[in-house]
Amino acid sequence: MWYWRGPSPFHFVSIPAAQSKQIKEISSGVTYGWGAIPAAGMIGKTEFTTSIFPKDGLYIVPIKNAVRLGEELELDDVVTISLVIGS
Repeated sequence: MWYWRGPSPFHFVSIPAAQSKQIKEISSGVTYGWGAIPAAGMIGKTEFTTSIFPKDGLYIVPIKNAVRLGEELELDDVVTISLVIGS
């Protein structure tokens, strides 16, 4: 997990290259613009909805504070996420 300090600070997890490639292959059918793709996710026991975004050849998952704090996630943690794309 990594942190972006932009105007709205967020924590993100990068989706590995193989899975990002699979998402890219279906992206035109599920995006709602700007490359954003709706998704439902689960980390640990915490379910959430979000949108994933392309960045630097991969897709990234924004991690909401409620999810991050509820699952006690820290910067640089390796995070396992179950995603349902287009949800």
